[in-house]
This record gives sequence, structure tokens and C-alpha cells, in this order.
Amino acid sequence: MTNKYRTHNCNELRKEHIGNDVILSGWINKKRDHGNLLFIDLRDNYGVTQCIIDKENSNFGELEKIQLETVIRVDGKVVNRSNETINKEIKTGEIEVVIKKFKVLGTCKELPLPVFSDQEYAEEIRLKYRFLDLRRKKIHENIILRSKVISFIRNQMNKLGFLEFQTPILTSSSPEGARDFLVPSRLNPGKFYALPQAPQQFKQLIMVSGFDKYFQIAPCFRDEDARADRSPGEFYQLDLEMSFVEQEDIFNVVEKLLVNTFKEFSNKKLLFNKFPRITYNEAMLKYGSDKPDLRNPLIINDITEIFSRDDVTFEIFKKLVKSGSIVRCIVTKNTKDKPRSFFDNIDKWAKEQGASGLAYFTIEKELSGKGPVGKFFSKESLKEIMRLTGAEVGDSIFLACSKKKELEKITSLARDKIAQDLDLIDNEIFAFCWVVDYPMFEKDEMTNKIEFSHNPFSMPQGEINKINFEKPLDILAYQYDIVCNGIELSSGAIRNHIPELMYKLFSIAGYSKEIVDKKFSGMINALSYGAPPHGGIAPGIDRIVMLLANEKNIREVTMFPMNQNAQDLMMNAPSDVNEKQLKELNISLKSKK
Repeated sequence: MTNKYRTHNCNELRKEHIGNDVILSGWINKKRDHGNLLFIDLRDNYGVTQCIIDKENSNFGELEKIQLETVIRVDGKVVNRSNETINKEIKTGEIEVVIKKFKVLGTCKELPLPVFSDQEYAEEIRLKYRFLDLRRKKIHENIILRSKVISFIRNQMNKLGFLEFQTPILTSSSPEGARDFLVPSRLNPGKFYALPQAPQQFKQLIMVSGFDKYFQIAPCFRDEDARADRSPGEFYQLDLEMSFVEQEDIFNVVEKLLVNTFKEFSNKKLLFNKFPRITYNEAMLKYGSDKPDLRNPLIINDITEIFSRDDVTFEIFKKLVKSGSIVRCIVTKNTKDKPRSFFDNIDKWAKEQGASGLAYFTIEKELSGKGPVGKFFSKESLKEIMRLTGAEVGDSIFLACSKKKELEKITSLARDKIAQDLDLIDNEIFAFCWVVDYPMFEKDEMTNKIEFSHNPFSMPQGEINKINFEKPLDILAYQYDIVCNGIELSSGAIRNHIPELMYKLFSIAGYSKEIVDKKFSGMINALSYGAPPHGGIAPGIDRIVMLLANEKNIREVTMFPMNQNAQDLMMNAPSDVNEKQLKELNISLKSKK
């Protein structure tokens, strides 16, 4: 499109345009003053074009003084670059534009951060001036990638026969999950809407309404603390739900979608096109986490039984095992030649994590243990350890002993730490997996109360009339997580569509029928009018893009993120509101003491 601002964009001109008169508009990205010649890199959304002006031009003096990031229009002629000045890093690198005249379209004050560089900068400055930060090449490309990924996913979902619907943003508060963001109702004094933590109930109601396959790029709102892989406040997910499906049907759709998306937007290798299924119990044992990074070859093994042997004299662990602790270990292959400092540093690191450390030894040729605790294991006990773990002569064993939850935490962290120190993780791989068979309930260690472990609307496994409700901790659910490179992309489930069963499960978690009817009135009522078996999942868009962009923090792929304290430094949110607004909403604020 040609108009008064441009005949071409800043990534468009090539050798075939040499001799053409052109108009370009954009930001001054960089300037290089060679005395008689001024070079200006002009940047727009699409790329960069080098423009030049010599001292004979009457505009030279004004352009020489102009501030970087000023928006200008340039009228000029396309010329050939000399061989020694060709820039192969940019698509316009074989040409340049000789400036005839220019016009300032938007002035620029002194910059609080450099735009032409992707160097690290203080987060507070980056977020306060996010509109400048977004001009920087790397993050600008991340946001464009995000748009392309969402468009691609939307197109794929349409091809798979899904219909896109929008669900309400103002809804009712839910007693489960994270904290709600509440919105006071002016027309209903003293009552509040909640922003949806997810469209969970609505998408189930869509299935009850007779639609077969729904999806939405859904905004979700949770009042929770920030993490590297989680934005405070709001995030987006690919929300989908299907009727008349089993768990495997969901898996087939999601695997096809993710494989296509990751192959389209990354050159990294997919370790699995068919994602492995790992049970929750297996994941917690082998990886210490239900978010396993399968690029890491290290496996955790339980060797508690070894400490009941008479020929093992490691008394500290033996006493702990007798009092209910368990022992797990990590085998590192062929590390016999590693210096003592390698092992000691890992032990020291474990203590810094709050653990009592990691014991270790290396298996020597004559089947003896070399290292601080190696002497406590006989030849026969070492043979048994080798049988249980697959360890061989020359391998090293790191051991930890504690109660189950503490042990899972430190062995999971140690598995990652050791793999990083040994450089075992291939960063050019995406390794997806499903974690399945989550327990329906868990016991709160502080209160001893039975609670839902995952999603309260999930279908328990097994024939309903054969489920032993007297042993709720043994009940497994059709719940599943999709994980990639140690990052959970989503949780999903086959839903419980039977009201009587829902009442029963909620009663185990301490919710009376009256509470369920009050809190989930729309859902429980709808399920009473002929609900199909249905299920779904909601992969996180932000996390998908974060992986594809090879970023470690979700803020790098979010256009206008908040800081760690859930504050928008650019728009000064959250902000105070005036007395008139509060009065209209029937709200009064307590003064701070």
C-alpha cells in the first residue's frame, strides 16, 4: 500500500529497486556519523533499511542532531551498496537509500533505556516504559511470534472441527483454586462478580447445551504470586472441551495440535511425536515431580529396602528408615574420574536448599564404595543396589533420606542440578509427556483434612458402583497434565457429569449438598437435564510461546505484563478510586492503622 508516509516498508527494498524513488517512514534505530556522511538505520515493524545523507544536503545538520527513536519520513533514491559494505544480517543489506529530504513525524525525548540493543536492563524501567521495551528487536519478534502462534492454533482447531465461542468475563466466585479477582456490583449492592479463573463451568455447560467441540483463546484471572512461568493477574489459555470422548480422544487432539505447532515454529527436534504416558506415582518416584523434564536422562530410584540389611552399617539412614523415612538415590553414569570437588559441591548445594545434604559414593572395580559413605556398604549390598538401580562399576550414587514429600522435593531439584553440572540436557529438544492417573483426593498435612488434589469436577476411575468411597485416598481420577521440558502446559480431565456422584465426592471433601447447590448451582442444575460424557484441557498460550521463543520468563512473551507485585508500572494499576465511585458501589474503605 502506497500513501504519503511510505511506498515500501523498511524490510522490503532489494537490488531490483535500485534507481527507484521511495518514501520510507519509521524510527531512527541507530546513527553513525562519519563526518561528511551520516548513516541512519531506519526501523519499522518489518525491519531495517540503511539511509545515508552527505554534508552537501541542506538537511544534514538537522538530521545530525536528531534524537534516536524520533519518527521520521524519508524521501530518497535506492542505490547499490559497495561489496565491502553489504550487510548479510538484514534482508535489505545489499541496498541503501540516499536521503533527499525528510520530515519529523513524532519527536522523542531522552530515552530511559536503549532500544537498538537487547542488553539486560532493570525490570522496573522495562515495565514502566514497556512501549519502548517492545520496540527492541528480540521482544518485538517474540510478540509477533505470539500472534502467529495464536493464529496458527486457531486455524488448526477449526480444521479439527472445533467451534470457537466466548464465555463470560463477569461470573460468580468459586471456592476452589486460586484467589479470585472480585468486581463489586453497582446494581446489586453488597454483591460481587468474580473474574473467571478459567471458563471451566461454562465450557462444561456448552457441552450440556449440545455443542460437540468447543475452543477459545481464553483470558483467565487469578490473584496469585508471580513466577518465571506464571504471570500475576491474567494469562491466556487454549481452552477446549469435547463431548462423548474418553481420555485418549483428548490426547490425540492435543498431541496433533502441539506437534504441528512446535514443528511449524521451531527447528528444535521433538523427542516424541507420540507422547509417553507416565502415571503420577511413577513421575513422583522417578523424577520427584509431576512436571518431569524428559531431556534429563537421570532417574531416581527407591532403595529403602537396602537399609534393612545387616551388611549395611550406615546407621544414620538406618535409624531414619526405622522411624518412617525412605531412601532414594540418583545414579550418574561413569563419573569415577570426577574430582572430589564435583561431589562435595552437590552435597553443599543440597544443604543450601534446606536438606541435610546428599550422601555419595562411587562403585569401584572390586565392588567397593569409594567416597565418604562407601565404607558402610558391603560387596553384596552394592550388588543389590546395582540390581535395583542399573548402576555399574564406575558409576556414582547420590543418596537422600527423608519423609516422602521432602525427599521428592530435594531429589527432583538434585536431578536437575546434577544434570546441569554434567551437561546432560540437550537444549535443542522438546520432550513432551502426559502425566496421568492423579489421585482424586489428598490429605492436608497440617489439618489432616481430605481435599481435592486437582480438579473437583473430574470423573473418578472405575465402575461407579465398585468405587470404595471409604478409602478416598485410593481413588484415582481421569485427570492428566501435559508437560514439556519440565514445564506444565496444562491440566485437564474427563468431567464428572453425574450429579449424584458429584455430591458424593464433594461430601468427602467436606462440602454439603446445600453448599454444592449454592456454589455450583448453574453446573449441578444443568447436569440434571441430560449431560453427555465430556472432557477437555486448556494448554497455556503464554507457556507455549515461552518455549518456542526459547525464553525462561513469561514476561518476555507477554505484551504488557505486571511486575512481581502484580502492578502495572506503565498504567499505574492498581490505583486509588474516588469517593464518588466507592459510594456508587456501596463500598467504604477502612483507614490504615
